[in-house]
Amino acid sequence: MSSLLAKKHIGEKCVICEQTKLRGIHLYTSFICTDCESDLIATDTSNPKYKYYLKQLKKITNPELLS
Repeated sequence: MSSLLAKKHIGEKCVICEQTKLRGIHLYTSFICTDCESDLIATDTSNPKYKYYLKQLKKITNPELLS
């Protein structure tokens, strides 16, 4: 529980911008900050920046299903 509280005060590392941020979403085992989420949604697919986002998002892996 204390590690969860520490994360809320310190933040988490965004998988896209690789900066520690306080607000964002979790996608599988990774964190995406609200700034990157907004940029990603607003970026046109023909923009070179979009390819960067795709490259960074490839770091996200599906969580293992333990049975």
